[in-house]
Amino acid sequence: RSFSSEVMHMDLSLPNPSWSEDMRLLFDQFMKKSEDGSWKHLPSYKSKFTQETEDIKIYFPDEKLMKEKLSQAQLFPRSLEEGLGFEYAMFHNCVEDRTVCIFQGGPYLQGVPGFLHGGAIATMIDATLGTCAVVAIGVAMTASLNISFKRPIPLGSVVVINSQVDKVEGRKLFLSCNIRSVDEKTVYSEATSLFVKLDPKTRLT
Repeated sequence: RSFSSEVMHMDLSLPNPSWSEDMRLLFDQFMKKSEDGSWKHLPSYKSKFTQETEDIKIYFPDEKLMKEKLSQAQLFPRSLEEGLGFEYAMFHNCVEDRTVCIFQGGPYLQGVPGFLHGGAIATMIDATLGTCAVVAIGVAMTASLNISFKRPIPLGSVVVINSQVDKVEGRKLFLSCNIRSVDEKTVYSEATSLFVKLDPKTRLT
């Protein structure tokens, strides 16, 4: 299946009709914080190929092969239709090395009836931590991810995923994360992770 350039370049982290009032209010709050430069809204697209080609070229010496592999690829959390799966927007604070994701899980992410699937939660934790890592040190991949699921997340509810850089050791980046309710009173999950910056001398084949 091919995708139009318009769809691939559309920023999917902007409000759409499926967003709840809580989701929109949180988005507006962070956009307000971004006005003074303390926070930055991070756009999100169906394909990273169009946005980060230069960053990954070095890992694919054969540019033709790279384009063939990535031309049809879509970012996993953006692969479902609007309102059915992962609805989210991320903001980053460079001074504090923090990334916050506001997330609303759609009906296609159900696990136990009425609640989000644990794998969907893990996906968004990994995506948020990964974004925080990439902003901090460049192209990096998950080396380990440890999640403690404390409470189930109701399907369709809005949660806030808070991630931060805890320590940097060379190419290793240690991060932590938690998922809370909009009012911050309920902790749904906590996680720690290790990301490793990719070595330009190593080919990904």
